[in-house]
Amino acid sequence: MGAPTDDRSSEASTPSELALAEENARLRKVCQALIERVESSGVAGGAPYAAFEHAVLLAEQVRERTETLHRTLDELSQANEELGQLNTKLREEIDERLAAEQGLRDAKAEAEAANLSKTKFLAAVSHDLLQPLNAARLFTSALAEHDMPAASQALVGHIGRSLKDVEGLLGTLVDISRLDAGVLKPDVATFPVSELLDMLAEEYRQVAVAQGLSLHYVPSSAVVHSDLQLLARVVRNFLTNALRYTRQGRVTLGCRRRKQGLEIVVADTGPGIADDQREAIFLEFRRANSHTDTRDRGLGLGLAIVDRIATMLDHPLRLRSRPEQGSAFSILVPYGKQQPHALPPQDAIASGALLTGMHIWVIDDDPAICEGMTALLSGWGADVSGAASLDRLEVVNDRDVDMLIIDYHLAEGEPDGLAVARSMRQQRPDLPVLVITANHDAELKRRARDLGFTCLLKPVKPLRLKMLLVNMLDDLQGRSD
Repeated sequence: MGAPTDDRSSEASTPSELALAEENARLRKVCQALIERVESSGVAGGAPYAAFEHAVLLAEQVRERTETLHRTLDELSQANEELGQLNTKLREEIDERLAAEQGLRDAKAEAEAANLSKTKFLAAVSHDLLQPLNAARLFTSALAEHDMPAASQALVGHIGRSLKDVEGLLGTLVDISRLDAGVLKPDVATFPVSELLDMLAEEYRQVAVAQGLSLHYVPSSAVVHSDLQLLARVVRNFLTNALRYTRQGRVTLGCRRRKQGLEIVVADTGPGIADDQREAIFLEFRRANSHTDTRDRGLGLGLAIVDRIATMLDHPLRLRSRPEQGSAFSILVPYGKQQPHALPPQDAIASGALLTGMHIWVIDDDPAICEGMTALLSGWGADVSGAASLDRLEVVNDRDVDMLIIDYHLAEGEPDGLAVARSMRQQRPDLPVLVITANHDAELKRRARDLGFTCLLKPVKPLRLKMLLVNMLDDLQGRSD
């Protein structure tokens, strides 16, 4: 076979090849013309083709950014959806917590209502609780006035102290219940401080002697403005604690005149109170660690009650103490403007001599109270008539009455003690009236005072009763002179 031949050189000159070459040249001219036309249509001095390329690049960037924006929007939409689900879940948790909090509030309200109901109940039934105790104290005090063998006197003393312990415990519970229930309101009046402190000094002097201690009392002629009963509760707690914690030495009761008021102070030579216990002892059910007397039956509420009463009266408390050197509790009481009246001699109060031969009427719907009061007053030399109503007393008595002792709560359907005493005062304007009640309502005490009656709270303390009766009779004799 012969060698292959190259046909390209021979075809280059063919008519079709020539036509293609001419068409190619024509198309090149057309392209060149189009390019020139495009470039000639641009801004003078610019680079139209470069601008075109830049526009294409910008369009690509816009497309990419648009796609990125869409992706971002999709992600944001997904995040919003997840956030919505989270918000829904969070809202559900909040609703659950609100429901739980409401349940706790409801439970707390129920507990507070139950506690308030308990305290109101205890405060309301205090009269019924104190009635039998009051009668027992009256009978015991009357029995102690009789002559009897030493062994019997000792037994009566033990009974009296046991009743006093019960009285203290019950009185503390009733007081804290009244404070919690908000039913204990102050009855502020002006009175000589000796009217309060003389009686407390005489009462606690006997207690101190029984414990081998001495009570030093410094009388004061100052006049104060306070609630006598509540202030007595405060000072009584001071004295009780001082005698409870002092093993040897003495307890001092006195006053200091301050610019802001009269400071009533109870100081002792006891073990003192450590710095870390000074606030704790004013809390409920808290007592000083140094006390180890197993015979004491206190509840640890005394100073808690003192703190609440002082806050209610706006009377500042103060405690000064050094370990092993004793303590001094005090309360600052504002001064009053009334001139103090002269008190009868202490020997007249102690003996009850002014009561001898006095005809006293006792009205109480509880027969035991009538009998106990009659026995006690008869032991002091008085001529006593007791009954459940005024009608019964007026029927059996032909002698005029010198003094009326009446309970506030009488039989159901009958007028109260104030109404009965007021009706007697209409016929006997100078009749001394002592209203005895377990009702601590401040309004009741104000009404009694406005009527010119003396008010005494149950359970009746015999020494306090004797001092009130002697003072009332002494005032009556002073007016007649």
